[in-house]
Amino acid sequence: MNRTRGQVRAGVLAAVSLAAAFLVSCTPGNGQPPAPTPDIDHHNITVWTTETLPDRMAKLHVVIDGFTAATGVKVDLMGVPPHRFNQVMTSSAASGDLPDVMASLSLGQVRTMATSGHIDYKTNAAIVQSLGEQTWAARALELTRDNGQQLAVPGSAWHQLIYYRKDLFAQAGLKAPRTYADILAAARKLDSPALAGIVAANRTGQAFTQQSFEHIALGNGCQMVDAKGGIAFDSPQCVAALGFYRDLLKNYSVPGIQDIDTVRSAYFAGKAAMAIWPTNMLDELAGTRADARPSCSECTKDPLFLARNTGVVTGLQGPDAQRPAHFGEVISWTVTADSDAEPARRFVEYFLTHGYADWLAVAPEERVPVRSGSTVNPAEYADAWMSIPVAAGRTERFGSVYAKDVLATLLQGANDLEHWGIVQGHGDLAGAAMAELPIAKAVSDVAAGRAQPQAAATKAAASLRSILKSLK
Repeated sequence: MNRTRGQVRAGVLAAVSLAAAFLVSCTPGNGQPPAPTPDIDHHNITVWTTETLPDRMAKLHVVIDGFTAATGVKVDLMGVPPHRFNQVMTSSAASGDLPDVMASLSLGQVRTMATSGHIDYKTNAAIVQSLGEQTWAARALELTRDNGQQLAVPGSAWHQLIYYRKDLFAQAGLKAPRTYADILAAARKLDSPALAGIVAANRTGQAFTQQSFEHIALGNGCQMVDAKGGIAFDSPQCVAALGFYRDLLKNYSVPGIQDIDTVRSAYFAGKAAMAIWPTNMLDELAGTRADARPSCSECTKDPLFLARNTGVVTGLQGPDAQRPAHFGEVISWTVTADSDAEPARRFVEYFLTHGYADWLAVAPEERVPVRSGSTVNPAEYADAWMSIPVAAGRTERFGSVYAKDVLATLLQGANDLEHWGIVQGHGDLAGAAMAELPIAKAVSDVAAGRAQPQAAATKAAASLRSILKSLK
């Protein structure tokens, strides 16, 4: 991938600095800005979002209408499909036509913008400071910073999870699967001809396979890139994680190829004690989709049986790791370097305060808040998220469907969240690796017995080094 480095005018930076300084002095540091007042200048701003589904765009427009009514700032919202993001950003930057704000950005997209010089770090930092840095999950801020610069303002996260049957674990006297040893013990004890101990993806050519393995691998301290920027996928930690993943699927899972659909189907049918899937399954687990509903024998009489008897684990810890970790994604806003900084800042602040609950409600299963509340009310937004219906048109709310321990785990999950390549400054490599999928191939080869863990890790590491070289 070729990267272009944006040129930022000194005058723009000076104006941004002055605006940020003025706004910090006028915004109380209680985590909640004063009630918006109409903007007498009636600024217009442009906002890009990577969420382009018509129903989501419609919901975003409702929140934006509230912002415009409160401030007088009009917003031109443009949807940019994620697969075209880099292309559109590069061409727009070349023509001097970047938006004021970019919304719903992944960590990789944020790093791409930073590499190209398109971010107003000072305004992003001013937003975090004015709303109260302590109101964010510390890890979400770490993942959106680089060398002290605030690359983006985190809004929510989704996590890769281990879903497990709390009822079956309780009957067997098993602990929640928070460590490699816990997972292995549960899979061994619960596996039977009628029930797989665990189901997880192993299909080559699927990003979901890499994400599922990354969840397990991070828990053992396996990193794709080391602190010096070198490829580390052939490390002992990664080799051990591959061996562990292979043993689980070989000895305590269903035979053959597993993918994003079969893993969910097995768990929904009550044929698996554990499954690796992201938070996106939370609404489906509550029976909100006609094409993907729980079908276990108990679910016929009680459609919410599986949801109420499911526990989740975020951070895992393997024998080679010093702390729990898991894979996930932080979704953020960023103010661009060429923005009209004051209204852009007000826009992001509005979405993180007055409009935050409505923004989370656009897709609550994908938007676990990383800002639980304000300094005045530390649980304000966490409580609001738990009161959101599990799906449009449903009366059941997250707080009534899922147990308190499940919701608490999800809300705290950002504290252990990691993402290959991001903090090492190689978000571009992480994105390219997800496109070419050498790690998914390594997982598939090991799971199928076509390669030993060390050989597969060595081959994948060589592919990653080739990809990294092509990016320079």
